[in-house]
Amino acid sequence: MTSASSNKSISTQALTQFCDDYLSASAFKDYAPNGLQVDGGRPIQRIVTGVTACEALIDAAIADNADVIMVHHGYFWKGEPAPLTGMKGQRVRKLMQHGISMIGYHLPLDAHPVVGNNAMLAEMLDLTVTGALYPNESHPVGNIATCTPQSADALIAKISQALGRTPLHISAEYHEDARTKTSDRLIERVGICTGGAQDMIEQAAIMGCDAFISGEISERTTHIARELGIDYFACGHHATERGGIQALGEIVASEFGLPVTFIDIHNPA
Repeated sequence: MTSASSNKSISTQALTQFCDDYLSASAFKDYAPNGLQVDGGRPIQRIVTGVTACEALIDAAIADNADVIMVHHGYFWKGEPAPLTGMKGQRVRKLMQHGISMIGYHLPLDAHPVVGNNAMLAEMLDLTVTGALYPNESHPVGNIATCTPQSADALIAKISQALGRTPLHISAEYHEDARTKTSDRLIERVGICTGGAQDMIEQAAIMGCDAFISGEISERTTHIARELGIDYFACGHHATERGGIQALGEIVASEFGLPVTFIDIHNPA
């Protein structure tokens, strides 16, 4: 999505403050800092959004003459080396050399009830969010949703159309010909958490879900799904997390009247 061009500009701080407030960023204890991560030092006139602040996205932002990139996966994750060397140093150096700021939101963008990754994926799949996967969370990063009762094959078709890729499906019922056969049971109550949340499948089963949708899959996920009797759909980390940052970009474009372009750097994972 690209909004109309404009001669307007805003400060990096004004953009960050708006997004911080809109996403309630301060309410989250996260694995990386949320908000402004790299300050390019110039006013914002053009914005690029993307899922991950990889070098390919930075190069695309440079070509677009963007002043800031807004992403879901930024930098400075817990446990990673602090020095700006190697790949991380190259990325930050390129941003600074071109005066491009970088703003990132992780869990706040997963959890937002309107533009969050879960909310957007649920909307794309005609799911109605009804509550939290973990009921005691004030800002839940996983949700429970309901849908018209449907077969696993029907849900696979819907996911494939919405995301442009076929999910990996693990049936709740094990069959010797599991590669070609899916269960006849109907799915109505669905747990959903985008990205790398495959281990929340146990909580989805505890909460009485018929199926759980996330991005990634681990070897153990297959056995958990079969033994707990819950269908699992691994739809791709990247694919399930495109919606939130696109929706946030549209909110920013409407709020500030600035051109915002979503750039999708293909990632099959």
